[in-house]
Amino acid sequence: MAAIKVPTSFNIDVEFEIPEFYRRLIALLIDIVIQFCYFKIAIEIYDYIRKNADFSDVDANNNLEAIGILLFLPLFIYHVVLEITMNGQSIGKKIMGIRVVHENGGRSGISQFLIRWLLRVSDVWIVALLLFLALAPDFRNPETTFIVLGALGFLITDIVLVISSKKGQRIGDILARTILIRTNRKASIEETVFQEVADDYTPFFPQIMQLSDRDINAIKSILETARKKGDVDMATSASDKIKAHLKIDSGMSPFEFLDILLKDYNYLSVK
Repeated sequence: MAAIKVPTSFNIDVEFEIPEFYRRLIALLIDIVIQFCYFKIAIEIYDYIRKNADFSDVDANNNLEAIGILLFLPLFIYHVVLEITMNGQSIGKKIMGIRVVHENGGRSGISQFLIRWLLRVSDVWIVALLLFLALAPDFRNPETTFIVLGALGFLITDIVLVISSKKGQRIGDILARTILIRTNRKASIEETVFQEVADDYTPFFPQIMQLSDRDINAIKSILETARKKGDVDMATSASDKIKAHLKIDSGMSPFEFLDILLKDYNYLSVK
């Protein structure tokens, strides 16, 4: 399995596993099947409303168009909504054990998900293809032929980019500064920077708020990688650099110290 080393803001490389291409492809197919099933349901609902309601005047027709937009809108915002609300995963990605993260290893921001979504060119064409196949299944129709060729062209372009890119990035990933990584366990709140902290928690190191979000993401990534590999030297190096930067004197073990820093950040960032 391919892996990449991502440099953090503490000059410590964190290793991430890049998912095999087949995982990305199957995840995409799962999402397309889900979208197609929703599309068929939306078509049935739309046809039922159109046949059983009175849309004889202009205002009523406008209402019908608005209903159609609302019914089919989830097809186009499927990925961005799920990735924002499910910590970088759609249903297909969750099933296949992959996730979108910031290229520094931390959690992606909403703006990154939006950029990535706006540049999901091949997916938009695939959805358009589904619409045209359902509404105009005659391939001899020039418009339908164009849509089919366009969808296939953009899909092939994305596949070439994923295969040829060192980090397995599509154009949307490159511009949004995101990567896809393998997840080795079920997603939970502990896998993100954000953790549940008791209301009566007392922070040890308020200096943590001097660090940027990128630094916090780096600390989380280093801690997870060091724990996974049992790499005490990595955790110690990060701890020493943070202590020197924040002028902290602590006798805690490196793993405990980094854990406490993340808890302090979570507590103080919502106060």
